[in-house]
Amino acid sequence: MVRTASTMLPLGTSAPDFALPDTEGNLVRLSDFQGAPALLVVFMCNHCPYVKHVAAGLRDLAAEYQGKGVAVVGISSNDADAYPDDSPAKMAEEKAAQGYTFPYLYDADQSVAKAYHAACTPDFYVFDAERRLAYRGQMDSSRPKTDRPITGEDLRAALDGILASGKAPEAQTPSIGCNIKWKPGNEPAYFNPAGTA
Repeated sequence: MVRTASTMLPLGTSAPDFALPDTEGNLVRLSDFQGAPALLVVFMCNHCPYVKHVAAGLRDLAAEYQGKGVAVVGISSNDADAYPDDSPAKMAEEKAAQGYTFPYLYDADQSVAKAYHAACTPDFYVFDAERRLAYRGQMDSSRPKTDRPITGEDLRAALDGILASGKAPEAQTPSIGCNIKWKPGNEPAYFNPAGTA
């Protein structure tokens, strides 16, 4: 299983705007989360083994921090023509099966993934109250086919720091996962075809 790492978008970057449909057919915008003390954006999908590995832990972490006022949103940007398991209909099934309490959006033209320089699934971004990027990195050090437990410790530390002081820890480890499945000819300049899975 070949792995792709996060691009580690520069800290302080303002959250790129988006307006994307969720699994219920509603249009969800960045501005819908105005007023939340932090925003967690997760680029994810249904079929990736790295996402499957953390799905239950992500569900629980998201629900916990939503209870603390954090806004959470999942976005799938995969080419659903080539990967039908990642279609909007399958996303709705996955959201229900996993019990995700956050909106799960579909980025059909992949422009939002490009704006965020998202590279892998899962790819985690945490923005502060002013929607400046404070954390981009792994959920924790657990990976598929390892015995390391899924704790969410890296992501928790970032969210706890932002909620307490507006700052995340300086040490940030890139997320690892399958590459986003770009449509043919739509690959961004930062795409590394050698790191695909």
